[in-house]
Amino acid sequence: MLKIYGHPGSRAARPLWVCRELGLQHEHVPTHFADGGTQSAEFLAINPAGRIPAIDDDGFRLAESMAINIYLAKKHGGELAPKSLEDEARMLQWSFWAMTEVEKLLLTLYMQRAQLPPGSEIEKYFRERSPKDPAAEQAAIKALEHPLSVLNGQLANREYLLGDSFTLADLNVASVLSMGLAAKFDFAGYPNVQQWLNRCVSRPAARPPKKS
Repeated sequence: MLKIYGHPGSRAARPLWVCRELGLQHEHVPTHFADGGTQSAEFLAINPAGRIPAIDDDGFRLAESMAINIYLAKKHGGELAPKSLEDEARMLQWSFWAMTEVEKLLLTLYMQRAQLPPGSEIEKYFRERSPKDPAAEQAAIKALEHPLSVLNGQLANREYLLGDSFTLADLNVASVLSMGLAAKFDFAGYPNVQQWLNRCVSRPAARPPKKS
């Protein structure tokens, strides 16, 4: 069975979302970076880089959330998978764009604004890497203006990134921009992005099922 290693509040949320969209049977192996779980011998055998997420698909091991998502969508098909070479290229374009243009900025914003339990391992982990700095927060907001304006233009006359249907391009980009929601970023200045993101994260598969 497909095993997904990671924490649902991390980038592991991305392949977990793909699995729910496609109805894939999988085992989620909880693995957290803040408690040393990513440095255990068991996990390092899966991903020697010591980063989550990673998967073990019946012996095939893969890391990096976007690579995992693309692999799962292409292997299992369904509505997420690109239907043409051109759609695949556009999906890759927007997936790479999200990682290179906005993820780091949104992560900075989230780490500046996150309300974490004082003295907890996760609070210590975050503060060591991103001390509170109002200037860093404002710089991130300013730097987001250009990429979000580009995305807002792309969505001006369409429901989703590649047209009228939700695809892996939308899932990958929305999974990155959802950090902005967690950071309480105001998307009002980018109305097309705001409406599109709400459509994406409102999908039933976008959130893990509630525990009974």
